[in-house]
Order: sequence, then C-alpha cells, then structure tokens
Amino acid sequence: MINNVQNICIEDYTYELPEDRIAKYPLENRDDSKLMLFTEASGRVPKEARFKDISDYLPDDSLMVFNNTKVVPARLLFKKDTGAIIEIFCLEPSFPEEYNVNFACTGKCRWKVIIGNIKRWKDGFLSLYIGEGNPDEDILKEIDLKAELISREGECIVEFTWRSGLSFSKVMEHCGRIPIPPYLKRDTEAIDLERYQTYYAKNDGSVAAPTAGLHFTGKELDDIDRKGIKRMNLCLHVGAGTFLPVKSDVIGGHTMHSEPFSVTKEFLKVLASYDGKPVVAVGTTSTRSLESLYFLGIHCIERGEPQVVEQWEPYRDGGYDYSMKESIEALIGYMDKNGMERLISRTRIIIVPGYRFRVIQYIVTNFHQPQSTLLLLISALVGDDWRRIYDFAMKNGFRFLSYGDSSLLQRVENL
Repeated sequence: MINNVQNICIEDYTYELPEDRIAKYPLENRDDSKLMLFTEASGRVPKEARFKDISDYLPDDSLMVFNNTKVVPARLLFKKDTGAIIEIFCLEPSFPEEYNVNFACTGKCRWKVIIGNIKRWKDGFLSLYIGEGNPDEDILKEIDLKAELISREGECIVEFTWRSGLSFSKVMEHCGRIPIPPYLKRDTEAIDLERYQTYYAKNDGSVAAPTAGLHFTGKELDDIDRKGIKRMNLCLHVGAGTFLPVKSDVIGGHTMHSEPFSVTKEFLKVLASYDGKPVVAVGTTSTRSLESLYFLGIHCIERGEPQVVEQWEPYRDGGYDYSMKESIEALIGYMDKNGMERLISRTRIIIVPGYRFRVIQYIVTNFHQPQSTLLLLISALVGDDWRRIYDFAMKNGFRFLSYGDSSLLQRVENL
C-alpha cells in the first residue's frame, strides 16, 4: 500500500488560483467570513453559510478540538558592520529544548533557525537591526540583542544573548516580527499582530498560525458551549514546513518536517470517551495531532512507549486493527505508569488519499494552496469531491488561504 500512496502525482491536485482570490488582509470582523458546508446534512452538496452561525451546523454530542498554540515574532533582522542585513527566522528551541523553559531564559538561549543571506555571515556576532526613526530605539538599545552562528552544518543554530533581564519571549515581542505567509507578498503590518493570532491562542511557539481558528470569536465559542458541544485544546507548534511547497513529481519525494505537540491526560480521557461519536478538528494541525495520537497509542501497545510518528507509518502493509479507544487508553496507561499529566511528542505524519482516519469525522478548515500537502489532506477526507468544493468556492466569491474564508467538511466513509 505504501508504494501506491507514495506514487500519488501532485499535479493531480491542482486548480487555478488567481492572485486576486488570495485574501491579503483579514476582514474587519473575524466571524464575517463565509462558511462552506459539505456534510451529510447539506446533502453532500457544497452550500454557503455564515461562519458566525457555525454552531448551527455542528453535530450534537460532538467533541470539538482546537489548537491553542500562539504565533511568536520569529523574524529577527540583524546588521553586519558592513551594513548588510541578515534575517534570522527562528524555527524551534535548541537549548534549552523545551519551549516554556527557553522562552523564560534571561540572557542567553539557542535556536534552530533559517538564515537569509547566510553567505555574508562568516563568523562573529551580529547586532539587532534597529532602523532609522524606530520609536522603540531606546528599548532595543537597552536589550542589545546579539546573535552568534554556532552551527551552519545541517540545521543552522544561533545563540542569542541580550541584556536588560527580560525573558526571551519578551525580547521577541520587542525585537521580532510576526512571520506572515510569503504568499501574501507584503510586509508584516500592525493588523497582523492581532489578527494573525487566534482568539484563544495561549502557548508560545508557532511560526505560522493555525488559520482555521482565526475566524472564531467569543460569540462562536459561547454558542458552541450553549449547544452542549464539548470543547478541548491541544497544542501543536506549527513549523516553517507548513510553507514548503511540494517540489517532487510524486508525493513520495516530499519530506515532512517534524512538529512538537502536547496533550494532557485529561484530554485523552475525554477523547477516549468519544469513541464512536463525532470529533470535530479545528484545522489541519489539530487533525494531524489527533490522528497522530492514535499511532502513539499503537507504539505503547507494540513497543511499550510512544515515539515520533513517522511520515509513512500509517500506510504500512496490513494496517492496524486497534480501535481508537484501545489506542488512546494504551497511551493513558503509559502516562499513568510514568506519573505523567502531560504528554509531549512529535509527528511527521502526512495525510494523503488512501489514509484511513481513526479519530476525526469533521474538520473546520480554510481553502488551501494548489499542489500542497494540506490539499492532499482534504482529498483524503472527502475524496474527489474536493474539486466540487473548490469549484463552488471559486464561483461564489470565497476568499482563499490564511486570511480567507472557512469550510466545515465531513469525512466521506469508505474512500
């Protein structure tokens, strides 16, 4: 089976996306966006609705899972003595490795990074680029953020040092820029500081927003609660790999980057109790996390402990016969045995046509780029109907990509 999946031709998952259909800015109000419905209740026919009414279309007695990661100002500009500008894009902590510990550092820490113009940085320290007329110039000079290139082999690692006694999270707030997607083709602006962040964002760490959640306000969350739908949070820190296009002719040539995610034991107990009931994932990141949990449980059953969920693991010959409840309960048992209240793991899972969903039945998601792994995930969920869905969106004025409109899609069984 794995060979069949890896031979999927990426050109089969394309559509024409005119530049003017890409939403370059968010709407004035988050929940003014359109909502595409493609569910059994809509007759498996694409229908247009309003996002602010989303609770009306969610199944009763369902569990809705949100990703409460928070986007960090991960783009930092530094200046050489020659005047050359070097951009450092922070990916994830190197030392200390734990996000919360790293962000709490006061004076020094290391990060895995992408470096623009790296050929011009041979060695030595770089100083933060402040720019003329910067209103925060005095604060930035007091922080005195510097960068030293520790390793350029394989993964680039940079050590940051600074003064002022601030935590690194505060240093980023003062010195960094929110890394909006490159396909917006514009610089970060003031509006992005608030709107490229979900209403419920909590845990620092992402370099890209879980954009399906950008539509929610307190109103929608209150409506969901009043309907009796259970809401729970997990946290997957979205990496820069989310922006990487598929460059190979077949999907087997594409490498997924691993991303860290975490859940509590209480979350897993609730999830196990929803075996056979509707689980609604808000976004592709929540989907990948939820489906990865199934395989972490399989690790516990077959190997004794959870390990990184590898890219092609779900497609092994013979598959897996364990139920979602059996798998999640094995994970809970592992946590009980080891006195753990929170599980932190990593996943490289790729969800493409041929994938067998184990956890979710519904997804809330935006409209994704042609020939992307995210579009392949949608096709895995609804089959070739993705074309009808996207054709309808294109013909009915839906806005595309991160700041675009939303959809509620229900899994098609027996694909």
